[in-house]
Amino acid sequence: MPELVFFSGTMDCGKSTLALQIEHNRSARGLTGIIFTRDDRAGEGKLSSRLGLVTDAVEVEDGQDLYAYLVDHLSQGGRADYVIADEAQFLTPEQIDQLARVVDDLDLDVYAFGITTDFRSKLFPGSQRLVELADRVEVLQVEALCWCGARATHNARTVNGEMVVEGAQVVVGDVNQADDIGYEVLCRRHHRRRMTAGTARAAALSPDVLPVPSAGARF
Repeated sequence: MPELVFFSGTMDCGKSTLALQIEHNRSARGLTGIIFTRDDRAGEGKLSSRLGLVTDAVEVEDGQDLYAYLVDHLSQGGRADYVIADEAQFLTPEQIDQLARVVDDLDLDVYAFGITTDFRSKLFPGSQRLVELADRVEVLQVEALCWCGARATHNARTVNGEMVVEGAQVVVGDVNQADDIGYEVLCRRHHRRRMTAGTARAAALSPDVLPVPSAGARF
């Protein structure tokens, strides 16, 4: 039976790489898929991974009906054996409902990939709807690591290296970007403490934490 499967994880855990692998495996067997994406780091109409792999995709627009897009594509003689939706957290709940309808009414597998929570540890509406509707939710097993070495479970937004917890839910940036808007994965402890790799290094170098020489020591 066709399924709606949600592959979830933090940033930098290989979601887009897996999406590209699924596309490669099925196309190598003569199957044809439709790939949806939104706000990919490589630009409009692209699905890319941080390993440097990239392929063309359909850029989802505000208010676009994904079910109607598939119906129109098929009615004009196009082929679709499965659907991939990357950056699914950026889709609206209504668009997730449309993907579920693609599974139920068009008998196509839909593989959705996305992060579950935003930089404030709040659910993305699209991800929440996927958790509610998906036949399966798969947490990716490639663990991203916090700067401390613990398993990263939270996504942090940084502005000029400083973690922020206010602002628009969707702002496009990249992982470990040094300037302007960037993102970093953290464990829960350091997300709560708002301690990124940069602020941890700064604290380690602060004179307040350097050893104080004992009385009588000479340099």
